[in-house]
Amino acid sequence: MDFVHTETASTSASPGDVWALWSDTSTWAAWDPAVERVVLDGPFRLGTTGTMRLAGGAEAPFTLVAVSPDVRYCDELELGGLHLRIDHRVEPQGEGAVVTVETRVSGPGADEVGPMVVAQAPEALRLLAAQAEARAAARGERVSG
Repeated sequence: MDFVHTETASTSASPGDVWALWSDTSTWAAWDPAVERVVLDGPFRLGTTGTMRLAGGAEAPFTLVAVSPDVRYCDELELGGLHLRIDHRVEPQGEGAVVTVETRVSGPGADEVGPMVVAQAPEALRLLAAQAEARAAARGERVSG
């Protein structure tokens, strides 16, 4: 049985500011507490692979399975016999954006492990929004958090 979790957050930053952080994998560890380091094997586009070092030291290869600039990216990885599919979306909302991340965990024990996989999702979205808002503010755009 699959475990599915959806996390959503609003931000006063634009979808472009969110996308700038998502598409620059060197920033992932700064806004996602579950990530220590990411190495991408090419440009941020469909089919590109990479390796993610998770907090705690586990390394997992991943693949970008969907990339739509300023809208969405989805990555898939294998970890400890489980398959993870993490779909990231950003949509305009008023003067800002709404960010949605859906995590699907498949494989033996997904129901038990899934909640641990997404435990830091609220903090990751909070940090992502704050950093996207800081990017906008640095450009002199009006951002109210």
